[in-house]
Amino acid sequence: MGRPRAFLELKRAEPGYRPVEERVRDFHSVERQMNYEDLRRQSSRCMDCGTPFCHAYGCPLGNVIPEFNQMVYEGNWRSALELLLSTNNFPEFTGRVCPAPCEASCVAGLTTDPVTIRHIELAIIEKGFEDGYVGAGCTGIRLPMRVAIVGSGPAGLAAADTVNRLGYKTVVYESAPRPGGILKYGIPDFKLEKWVLSRRLKLMESQGILFETGVTVGEDISFKYLTKMFDAVCLACGAREPRDLNLTGRDLKGIHFAMDYLTGQNLANEGDNDSQHGVISARDKKVVVIGGGDTGSDCLGTALRQGAQKVIQIEILPMPPLNRADYTPWPLWPAVLRRTHAHKEGGELLWGVMTKEFLGEKGMLKAIKCVEVDWKRDYEGRPLSPVERAGTDFILEADMVLLAMGFTGSGNGKLIEEAGLVLDQKGSVRADAMRRTNLDGVFAAGDMVQGQSLVVKAIADGRRAGYAIDSYLKNKRFNCDCHS
Repeated sequence: MGRPRAFLELKRAEPGYRPVEERVRDFHSVERQMNYEDLRRQSSRCMDCGTPFCHAYGCPLGNVIPEFNQMVYEGNWRSALELLLSTNNFPEFTGRVCPAPCEASCVAGLTTDPVTIRHIELAIIEKGFEDGYVGAGCTGIRLPMRVAIVGSGPAGLAAADTVNRLGYKTVVYESAPRPGGILKYGIPDFKLEKWVLSRRLKLMESQGILFETGVTVGEDISFKYLTKMFDAVCLACGAREPRDLNLTGRDLKGIHFAMDYLTGQNLANEGDNDSQHGVISARDKKVVVIGGGDTGSDCLGTALRQGAQKVIQIEILPMPPLNRADYTPWPLWPAVLRRTHAHKEGGELLWGVMTKEFLGEKGMLKAIKCVEVDWKRDYEGRPLSPVERAGTDFILEADMVLLAMGFTGSGNGKLIEEAGLVLDQKGSVRADAMRRTNLDGVFAAGDMVQGQSLVVKAIADGRRAGYAIDSYLKNKRFNCDCHS
């Protein structure tokens, strides 16, 4: 460990955010970055526990956290980088947008504050880019087999990067004009500035990956073509079917899906808007965001920056406790009240509120009818189902509503139907632990399989699929060699 008593003697420090009055005027990153020397001191707080739950339980990627913390403390940044990249293809993404489940399971967190793992991770990769070590030593070996990746979100990029580094000729197909998936179109710039994504994509192209954008598999090219031209195919198309509210007044103008809203603004930030994703402006409007998760928070922050008159975010779930709930003991991800940077910028968040009806005049949205709900709970206290609280109906004025309630399935009907893929009960593509589908040589990864989830989980799933493809192709090649 760095220093045996550092986690007791040295307080946790974070970089913090830019002042609210400054950051709400632009779409630049809200979070500051700590200098390398301060983070080196923070890394000394790592206890190097006998059982590192941060690595073995908290991190979906299995990042070897105690070891890279020690290397940072010793000033051995390059070794820390090599170790980090051995488990995480894109630390510059996770270091910015991951909620850090590793920190929630940090052993130091049992008695004091956890180690600032996410910020240390981000510092390792950024110093690696600064020093010119990222991408160095990439294999030049090229195998004859070809792999197609469909979708360029975090799972698709991770699968592509993994198989490319293993030596396979890799082509990524993306239906959008630019690669990146949710990293490009869904996550606001104030959380992930797009130069970070562009830097990585340029590196991947320089390492031999070919990106074919504006190509929809199942429409522009057939799935049969892919299976004929490539030795393996990995589908990583994300979860694209947004959860809707089929209520009276749903057809009123002014009601939008969150992803359409966020995509339009992200494109506008780069001067890259198109007719399909025009900017949906909240300027001078009364905005209600339905959904209390991260996407809802992103909508709130975006609306404030656009100059909304008022923003209210409503969530049907009850307000989480101020301290860790008993039903999520350490090292589980804690059920606890969290306020994002957007919540600290303005707006209002209402818990335990259900939407009942959209109200309007002459086809235009004017308000929504809501009701407060109580929740039936199980024996441990987990909320199970909502029950309307009598006499609590109320009206919220709104001339814009943003639906941010997650997704219900992959939403790639034509591709799934043409391929003959089997779906599970949730509408996601069914794949086994090795991410093999019911079709030989066809794999699936990310939200398309596991449903809407974290970027870090999508990257981990893409890596899993990439290594499974390698195993499949090695066996295929071995069998061919044996029969020849």
